Amino acid sequence: MTTARDLMTADVRCVPASETLDRAAQLMRDHGIGALPVKGGDGTLTGIVTDRDIVVKALAAGKDAAEVTAGDLAEGGVHTVDAGADATLAVRAMSEARIRRIVVVEDGTPVGMITEADLARKLTAEAFATYAGRVYASS
Repeated sequence: MTTARDLMTADVRCVPASETLDRAAQLMRDHGIGALPVKGGDGTLTGIVTDRDIVVKALAAGKDAAEVTAGDLAEGGVHTVDAGADATLAVRAMSEARIRRIVVVEDGTPVGMITEADLARKLTAEAFATYAGRVYASS
């Protein structure tokens, strides 16, 4: 059985909700990633902030990236899947929620992230096309 762990990119980087967007952007740049799970003060995941969020919701809106926090942009919670879960469950969860990334957890701790790029590399062309068709379908 292929698991979520088999699909994920390991060593996920998280950012505290209190971290400013300029620092979050620097972390993304330094690690070559486009998204960071956001942790609240109690250590629980509260959302994800993406490079696109920073540009569209903050910079393009005239906000100061040195003053706005990751927690300010982390909307709608975060989708997770257990590392040992069947990979088809992870892909189904992403398809149904129409999301391009899901955090992989083990005992509640983030251990990786499955992104659209991971799916493109690791799924069959047919399985990826099905996923993409669901995520990008008109509402």
